[in-house]
Amino acid sequence: MRDAELTSAAPGRIEITDLGIAFGGNGRTVEAVRRFTLMTTPGEFVALLGPSGCGKTTVLNAVAGFVPPTAGRVVVDGELVTRPGADRGMVFQQHSLFPWKTVLGNVEFGLKMRGVAKAERTSQACAYLSLVGLTGFEHAYPWELSGGMQQRVGIARVLVNRPHVMLMDEPFGALDAQTRLTMQELLLGVWREVRTTVLFVTHDIDEALFLADRVAVMSARPGQIRDLVTVKLARPRAAEVIATPEFMALKARVLALVREESARALFGPRT
Repeated sequence: MRDAELTSAAPGRIEITDLGIAFGGNGRTVEAVRRFTLMTTPGEFVALLGPSGCGKTTVLNAVAGFVPPTAGRVVVDGELVTRPGADRGMVFQQHSLFPWKTVLGNVEFGLKMRGVAKAERTSQACAYLSLVGLTGFEHAYPWELSGGMQQRVGIARVLVNRPHVMLMDEPFGALDAQTRLTMQELLLGVWREVRTTVLFVTHDIDEALFLADRVAVMSARPGQIRDLVTVKLARPRAAEVIATPEFMALKARVLALVREESARALFGPRT
């Protein structure tokens, strides 16, 4: 793919300030996120990691514009987030492809909705399918693809719209271990080309450290940042990095934090 086709449309700076989110109903309120603050630099890859129920996906949904804040604010490239927008693309754990459309039709869909001419949207869609290694599958249907291939289509469908920020909610969580590692390496290759900002939710410590520039370790609910870990591992990264002493030292640090917060989520704070 040509460099011009891979240029990110905008810097992709995320500013989350004192974010609070609570859900209520039937006289009961659950505080999911409290005073969550995070700033990303353009083109940065940041992972959100923490115990189940700590609010990782809630934060992601707030950046996407799906969930309104109870307190604080979310700003992307200087604009207050109040609703979903084309500047933010979401990749879910379940691929959410249209089963009645071909691979090409799925990737073209957003461009079609924006009124892009047929020839141009087909050209762009094919370029991004090539980037994720799916040339030759343009006319296949989602049900004919493996889980990893379906997620690659989902990534291409988001990137073809040139979002400023790509939001990823455990996109590889349903895959087997080998496919998952392959997809992680593919994602790093794609991200190295497009350089869009990525906010990535995961439960997996190895995945977070392998992919990210920084890992935001979240506390038990109500979620806030317990620690922000900088991953000083050279790029580009290959799977072999997970066996290095540097990686293992980072993993031990993050594992201790996650275990402590997981215990708090299960048993409450120690007295």
